[in-house]
Amino acid sequence: MKAIRNSKFIKMLVPDTRIYLIMLFIFILIISYYNKAIGIIGIFLLAYLIYYNLKISNIRREEWTKYIEGLSSDIDSATKYAVLNLPIPLTIVEFDGTITWYNRKFLEVLDTKDLLEKDIQDIIPNFDLRNLLQTENELSEVMNINNKYFKVVYNIVKLPKGHTSNYIIMLYWIDVTKFEELAKKYYREQMVVGLIQVDNYDEVMQSTEEMRRPLVGAEIEHRLNLWAGKINGFIRKYSKDKFMVIFQHEYLEKLEQKKFEIIDEIREINQGNTMPITLSIGIGVYGENALQTWNFANGAKDLALGRGGDQVAVKKGDKISFYGGKAKAVEKRTKVKARVVSHALRELIDQSTNVIVMGHKISDLDAFGSALGIYRAAKNRGKDAYIVLNGSNPSIEGLLDRIYEIEEYNSVIISCDEAKVKTLRTSLLVVVDTHRPNFTECPELLKISDKIVLIDHHRKGTDFIENAVLNYHETYASSTSELVTELLSYMEEKISMPPIEADALLAGIAVDTKNFTFKTGVRTFEAASILRRAGADTTSVKQLFEDEFNTIITRADVIRRAEIIYQTIAISTVEDISRASQLIAAQAADELLDARGITASFVLGRKDDTMVFISGRSMGDINVQVILEKLGGGGHMTIAGAQIEGISMEEAKEALEAAIEEYFEEGEEE
Repeated sequence: MKAIRNSKFIKMLVPDTRIYLIMLFIFILIISYYNKAIGIIGIFLLAYLIYYNLKISNIRREEWTKYIEGLSSDIDSATKYAVLNLPIPLTIVEFDGTITWYNRKFLEVLDTKDLLEKDIQDIIPNFDLRNLLQTENELSEVMNINNKYFKVVYNIVKLPKGHTSNYIIMLYWIDVTKFEELAKKYYREQMVVGLIQVDNYDEVMQSTEEMRRPLVGAEIEHRLNLWAGKINGFIRKYSKDKFMVIFQHEYLEKLEQKKFEIIDEIREINQGNTMPITLSIGIGVYGENALQTWNFANGAKDLALGRGGDQVAVKKGDKISFYGGKAKAVEKRTKVKARVVSHALRELIDQSTNVIVMGHKISDLDAFGSALGIYRAAKNRGKDAYIVLNGSNPSIEGLLDRIYEIEEYNSVIISCDEAKVKTLRTSLLVVVDTHRPNFTECPELLKISDKIVLIDHHRKGTDFIENAVLNYHETYASSTSELVTELLSYMEEKISMPPIEADALLAGIAVDTKNFTFKTGVRTFEAASILRRAGADTTSVKQLFEDEFNTIITRADVIRRAEIIYQTIAISTVEDISRASQLIAAQAADELLDARGITASFVLGRKDDTMVFISGRSMGDINVQVILEKLGGGGHMTIAGAQIEGISMEEAKEALEAAIEEYFEEGEEE
């Protein structure tokens, strides 16, 4: 600012010729007033001075213009020299890709001659000029030319009038080969952490003769060490059934291509063990540091275990991939964990202001039955408890009708809005029969309570409640009702509950096991016997499964219209949109398995005008969970479901058939 003020001051001190002429004109006017003769002479003199001033100004202007033009000519020469001798490859092309000029550096890159008037896209096949012009000065992709890598920067130049083209494109080829090679080396050598756990170590050892147990353990270690050696990995055993392996990223792609064949090799071990050995492996990569990479691996391993084991979960930042998982989850024989969780849950209930219980949306008998079980556990501890339920549906309608006949429950079952008012930071929030935040009856509650307990038996998906203080997630269990029954049995010496609640828990077990035929273990029958002693009545439970006559007719029609693909898979659809559509689809899928030769069934239906749902069932030979996960669903190996938004019934059916085909192709590759 000071420099600007000084400049203005200097200009004021510098005289201007026009000022002198004006002053002289004024003086001549004054003189002419007193002496006209002298005034006339002064006018002639003023006219000459004006003429002389204009002449001198024109001469100076011409000299200045010549100087500027000479300077511009010097700059143009320097520019031409700089362009011709530019140290990076340079090409000038027309908008259609025709090469009109190039420098020597570009010629050296291509190692060829006669490039003029040729299309640059023919000379460099992977180069797309149109895509380049749609970017902001730089290509997003790096070009590979003769094993060298270049990033292209362009500049559009407008030509003076008289040229055949109005515009040309200048392409600058920046060599980034060293950077790309360094990036590839970093990618290859990036650290990968793998955490390995033998799913059924204790069960395998118990089922093996004592003298042969060391052989089984040694064979597991031997095969894992051989596998780690093939990928130049460092492996260490840090527990009787747990290992950690560290290797470079370049081997991960090979492992993924082979579907982590180590899980099949371990399953084939036969050293006197009567049951196959299965592994759960968590792989972590792309962490910002070693600790984060280890956390990725640990989270991936938990996912693999939560999905039933015998599989590999690979966590690459936010992306998670699964391999394997086609074996049935093995039932755990020990009840130690159930007893520990029961005591922990009892303490959490005692320390809480009140207890809020919620299951998944469109609740079924397992979700609602297990919610009633947790409600009773809280009431027996002297705490106020509530069950979040946003509405009835055909699956639980019969049970709800019986529940509402009892005055106690009228204030117990509340909506999501009511639950938001009753839930405090000090409340205990218990989520049953789902682990997905968005699938719960009221996801907003997860952000209110500081204490969340999760009880579920479904195989873990990538979306799950992460901030649970107590997580009882057992995929071997037949149902959440079975898990809750076990917890209740350890909370008190004798279970104290009304018969209606015992009926609800037994119905939850029955519905998920298809009347004790699927996924039924020893502990399933033990849980049923506990409920029977608590007052459950099998006749009352059977009445909860009674259907309307129209529902039976519709279900029969769905079965009649079923199509058979791959000789053993039945697919059908529920045509009508109704409240009972999902129930009909699930029941029809179950009944289709009763047909001889059918090992899996899928029934599609429309929930509303925008959503198609799929119910999948299997005898165990085909993993319906893996199939429906490809469509965004999940569940168990023998029972799974999916919901697809914004798709027609025909499109959903085509997508399902494509997922089934992909499933079989993956099986053949393995």
